[in-house]
Amino acid sequence: MLETAAAHATRDVPIANPGERVDDVLARIRGCRFASAAVVAVCDGRRLAGLITIENLLAAPTGAAIGEVMDTDPPTVAGHQDQEAAVWEALRHDEPGLAVVDTDGRWLGLIPPHRLLSVLLQEHDEDVARLSGYLKSTAGARTATVEPISRRLWHRLPWLLVGLIGAMLAAGIVDSFHAVLEREVLIAFFIPGVVYLADAVGTQTEALVIRGLAVGVGIRRIVYRESVTGLLIGLLIALVSYPLTLTFWGEQDVALAVAVSLLAACSIAAVVAMGLPWTMSKLKIDPAFGAGPLATVVQDLLSILIYLAVTTIVVT
Repeated sequence: MLETAAAHATRDVPIANPGERVDDVLARIRGCRFASAAVVAVCDGRRLAGLITIENLLAAPTGAAIGEVMDTDPPTVAGHQDQEAAVWEALRHDEPGLAVVDTDGRWLGLIPPHRLLSVLLQEHDEDVARLSGYLKSTAGARTATVEPISRRLWHRLPWLLVGLIGAMLAAGIVDSFHAVLEREVLIAFFIPGVVYLADAVGTQTEALVIRGLAVGVGIRRIVYRESVTGLLIGLLIALVSYPLTLTFWGEQDVALAVAVSLLAACSIAAVVAMGLPWTMSKLKIDPAFGAGPLATVVQDLLSILIYLAVTTIVVT
């Protein structure tokens, strides 16, 4: 209810009926204090008949009836409608206030200009926060930029320690294939390239997924297209890498191993980059903080393992 149009409506505004004269309404509201006097609500009983802005009321002939000068078809919103939709309805009609009615057309109140502005700023803040990768508000982003050194270390160091553990595991994986590397040193030259390209694919997918989750796009709408995209990217990179590797180094087995490894590593990287942010979101952990470092560690380990395993099969 806090984000509905009715939550922002007030009845503490000037009210008139269609048969009243303009000068009578002006005389009646003069000296009175309202929550907002920008718009006069014209009601026929409990139903909204129209609206008239205070500017039009002041400019109207004094002998004219309110029903003759009011807007008989003003923009309205239902009380249960979302506050953001209500704000945009007012902006589209260039209105300083917006009438709120129930399903039967009965007047519930008016959203005054200052409340429309407040809602607009709130929604803007939330939208910018989501697009920046935060879950709630840009207030968190502002706090993060000025927080003390101890808090900065607390937010960052745990994930970097995970990266350190991953680096040790990566060294262990490479060491377990030392016999293959000793027989064909050229294999080691391509480890950084395979790892980098898989990371690059994963980073692109991860950014899309985090932004999608932040604005309410479900993982089911992302997973198929990103999985196919990762597979196609891996295939294209593999097709380009094979002739290049063969041309510059002349080792057909190594070129084939690099191409197959790139295809597999890039495809799996896209899946990892989707799975980790989604899992963190389900666990109520902001993926903007942890998904990047953790995904990098997992993707690097998988890329190295895939590449060395493929080269063991193909080259030896």
